[in-house]
Amino acid sequence: MVAPALQFDDVTLVHDTTTILSGIHWEVSTGQCWVVLGRNGSGKTSLLRVAALYDHPSSGRVSVLGETLGRTDVRRLRQRIGYVSAAFADLVRPGLAAVEVVMCGRYAALEPWWHTYDEVDRARAERLIEEMGVADRANHRFATLSSGERQRVLLARAQMAEPGLILADEPNAGLDLGGREELLAQLDRLAAREDAPPLVLVTHHVEEIPAGATHVLALREGSVHAVGPIDEVLNAEMLSSCFDLPLRLRRDGGRWWARAER
Repeated sequence: MVAPALQFDDVTLVHDTTTILSGIHWEVSTGQCWVVLGRNGSGKTSLLRVAALYDHPSSGRVSVLGETLGRTDVRRLRQRIGYVSAAFADLVRPGLAAVEVVMCGRYAALEPWWHTYDEVDRARAERLIEEMGVADRANHRFATLSSGERQRVLLARAQMAEPGLILADEPNAGLDLGGREELLAQLDRLAAREDAPPLVLVTHHVEEIPAGATHVLALREGSVHAVGPIDEVLNAEMLSSCFDLPLRLRRDGGRWWARAER
């Protein structure tokens, strides 16, 4: 039996005296593309930081790619996780070339001089950049790229080490309509690949759910509000209760949209 790529067993996260996550049970398996929804402050980013091994839970058990947090070398295990976030772009040194940013993903590093890379690594990085549709930006400084181009470069970076799991925390944040649609198209292509690793995407806009999403986890005040296959779980009633707002929900061509009831 294949172990889940990601498993939370009664996970709670407390910062100071504030409970961020409470009693989370969640499992991500091969072939799945998850969307994590919830209001601002519901715990979405904290959930992904725990999954990416940057935060440790206050209680409960977290297993990633068959290894249990607290019983493994997280620095080594992070190299098997692709991590993308809008905030991560601010950590990248502006003067790095896009291809260097992608190569650093092999070791989950921020600087190319921390490790040794060869022509095989560079060729792989260039191929991934080409697959993301920004081949003409490979040798451009990261600071000169548009927000959408940066996110596609970071998505290429997340695949550099052939990860067993990809986590994306609001990668569409700050993108204009064109940038958002281009990035969603790349996420759809990634999810559709037969060899694609499980993908978890955090968002609070249903319009940003890729057409290939298979499952949804809705958080409310740090707890699981709803979880399961997207066709069974995502509906107007659930979404309205999750966001405390009466909403209409539609689906067209595999894409979702929501509007407040008037």
